Amino acid sequence: MSTQSPFGGRLGRTYPTLPTGETVASYETYLEAQSAVDRLAKADFPVKELAIVGHDLTSVERITGTRSWGRTAGGGALSGAWFGTFLGLLFFIFSPSGTSLGVLAAAVLIGAGFGMIFSVVTYSVNRRRRDFTSVMQVLATRYAIVAEPAHVGRAREVLGVTEVAPAAPASDSPPAPPPAPPAADAATRETEAVAPADATPGTAPTVDPSRPLTYGEAQDAARRAARERDDADD
Repeated sequence: MSTQSPFGGRLGRTYPTLPTGETVASYETYLEAQSAVDRLAKADFPVKELAIVGHDLTSVERITGTRSWGRTAGGGALSGAWFGTFLGLLFFIFSPSGTSLGVLAAAVLIGAGFGMIFSVVTYSVNRRRRDFTSVMQVLATRYAIVAEPAHVGRAREVLGVTEVAPAAPASDSPPAPPPAPPAADAATRETEAVAPADATPGTAPTVDPSRPLTYGEAQDAARRAARERDDADD
């Protein structure tokens, strides 16, 4: 059995910070993690260096049934009867007399009556907003046993588990794209595209007349026409 308390000892000193150390083992349920800690305690392991950490906490509300006037009145009467019994026993212990049993019975009846009235009034106020009974729980999808680094090896040896592989760190930024190849001159690419494989370097490329000229080809044609006019004028 374990006692959870925020007072005293190591828990009082570290509350409310998270425990530090390495993960010894990880389990899907709390009962499995608790059983592992019990095994370590029986092996004389310093369990004060351990902590059970729940990951991915989830709030679960389990519906236990519907509420009605009869169930509400019965539950309130039962709770009030227990409280009246407690007060009647106190009176019987500190003032024992022949009438103590009668006082005890009266306390039980009065407590049951007050409890029933209180429950019925509360139900009449909240019945339209909450007409069912439930139990609220906080569960975790994984329970890890964390220990100080100096005791991790022995804890794993006692539990018979292998070393827990650390999770790969998640990257916040996407991978950088590969660098683009250097861009060549547009006119050069267009000239190489239309030039035949056996063309002599330094000569003008042959242009297919059925294909429209590109911007680079048009510029080359304009420069050649200007040089031809200059030669004709000379």
